[in-house]
Amino acid sequence: MVAISEYVLSEVKNGVLIITINRPDKLNALNKQTIEELHEILVEAENMSDLRAVILTGAGQKAFVAGADIAEFANFSVEQGKQLSSLGHFKIFNFIENYSKPIIAAVNGFALGGGLELAMACHIRVVSDNAKMGLPEVSLGVIPGYGGTQRLAQLVGKGKAFEMVITADMINAQDAYKWGLANYVTTQDELLNKCFEITNKIASKSPTAIKTAIKVINAGYNNSLNGFEVEIEEFGKSFGTADFKEGVGAFLEKRKADFKG
Repeated sequence: MVAISEYVLSEVKNGVLIITINRPDKLNALNKQTIEELHEILVEAENMSDLRAVILTGAGQKAFVAGADIAEFANFSVEQGKQLSSLGHFKIFNFIENYSKPIIAAVNGFALGGGLELAMACHIRVVSDNAKMGLPEVSLGVIPGYGGTQRLAQLVGKGKAFEMVITADMINAQDAYKWGLANYVTTQDELLNKCFEITNKIASKSPTAIKTAIKVINAGYNNSLNGFEVEIEEFGKSFGTADFKEGVGAFLEKRKADFKG
């Protein structure tokens, strides 16, 4: 199955949805239409029970996503700017962070501004050794508006986040790995293979438990929630799932579990 829209390509392969942002002539910059198309594909995929994971990448060899499409919001008012940020959070960035299936960012080349924010919203980041990552927004007289100020500090720590945001400096793949911004660094040729290596491991595990784990880990970063209390509640609920019965049964019977989610 392959679905094609104007700026976003999607293909299902071995239970994994591969989404490619396809604006290589614009270094895959995020415009309003790209965000809409990406949202629509993810909404549709949420209900596909046979999908176990998502890989998100950018077309071409130069960029994952080189940022937001600046020309689109250059003349926005204060209220329009606020709406731009709010809608982006709702449709893509928070949506991806809280998605029920694991999303892996395959970062090839530049991941700047909204592109780095997109990668940080994903659950795992695999980056190519030519990657350059940064939040250059202060160079334009604005700040990151798609969660960058919050997620960067969560991933690399407050001090490094301050440095990256207020200097607008880019970091390379090895520094991204050293600082916890990247889970793995590979060559460009091996980038997707590494992502599939991870999704193969995910595919053999309980989809129900994975969905719950995503929810509970995120709860620990939500100031309105107590992550430990959410964990206790969700741990208890796990005992009532078919996946729990299958997983425990398979363990006791010394066979491989066949999880249905």
